[in-house]
Amino acid sequence: MKAVKAKLTRGIPVGANLVVCDNSGAKIVRIFTVVGYKSVKRRLSSASVGDLVMGSVKEGRPDIRKQVVFGIVVRQKKEYRRPNGERIKFEDNALIVLKDNKGNPRGTMIKGPIAKEAVDRWANIGKIASIVI
Repeated sequence: MKAVKAKLTRGIPVGANLVVCDNSGAKIVRIFTVVGYKSVKRRLSSASVGDLVMGSVKEGRPDIRKQVVFGIVVRQKKEYRRPNGERIKFEDNALIVLKDNKGNPRGTMIKGPIAKEAVDRWANIGKIASIVI
């Protein structure tokens, strides 16, 4: 996992339901922790594009439901600023389900665009991405 150059606004709090944008079999995942998040005591952790999160599968195929999975956030509604001055926001909050915490995706294709910051940080998801913005 590499560092991100952009100052990313953390727009997805713990407890949020995110749409899964790959073909892993999960449809909706609820985040319960952000891996590596450091903050003030009693503050709810939150995630942004490119963050590694853990969540439980709420909807999807019966064999993957109720499982705890790792995921990477690839889209967020809350806008964030890139170093060149442009601001980016997406229509929905979405993540990709991983096999392990090393960044290997469980699915073989990604539906819709994903953020460039996520591909810079996790090179394995860039290989199966169709559109990178």
